[in-house]
Amino acid sequence: MAALTAIALIIFIVEAQIPLPAPVQGAKLGLANIVTLFALFLGRARKERLRSAVGEGDRKRSPAPHGSIGTKGKTSAHEERAPGSQMQDRTLAAGSVDLTAADALMILIGRIILGAVFTGRFTAFLYSLSGGLLAFAAQALFRRIVTVRQIWVCGVAGAIFHNVGQILAAMLVTGTPSIALLLPLLIAVSVITGVITGLVAQLAVTRLGAFAA
Repeated sequence: MAALTAIALIIFIVEAQIPLPAPVQGAKLGLANIVTLFALFLGRARKERLRSAVGEGDRKRSPAPHGSIGTKGKTSAHEERAPGSQMQDRTLAAGSVDLTAADALMILIGRIILGAVFTGRFTAFLYSLSGGLLAFAAQALFRRIVTVRQIWVCGVAGAIFHNVGQILAAMLVTGTPSIALLLPLLIAVSVITGVITGLVAQLAVTRLGAFAA
């Protein structure tokens, strides 16, 4: 959890120093959200992999078809589970550290607070916090619907609601409702950036989730 917070913070700081050529000033890819998505879906990826491994083991130890039973030794060998499969299941069950949605939220809040401290952009703290919390709420909701192969959908939802949260905060702070006119353009940009970050998170979860401690 601390390692993921540090990674998200580093990504955030580096991205903050790189201006993005976009039609909206201050627009970012939101690469740090990759870590949030990874933390949200890591546990599910592990469980799906464990269920797959257990199912494979069950198929290996299923009894032989009727009429094909040979000697007692052959039957027992067929029914007994493969040692490699048993070891894989024990490794997945005992060696994994599942992150909950609360853990992912703490990673997000930690990154936002430390990001404001290290970048010195305290005026943007409210915008980051409001956008981040609204994006997290949307992603946590979509997490109940989508699969590990559809994390990119969560990325799009998070990017859209992040901009919605920032616009609401800006309207509250400045007292300028006309800022909402930027929302359609921001949403259009969010779809593109959300797909990018979502696909990267999806790749990380499917490829690295089984090996993360």
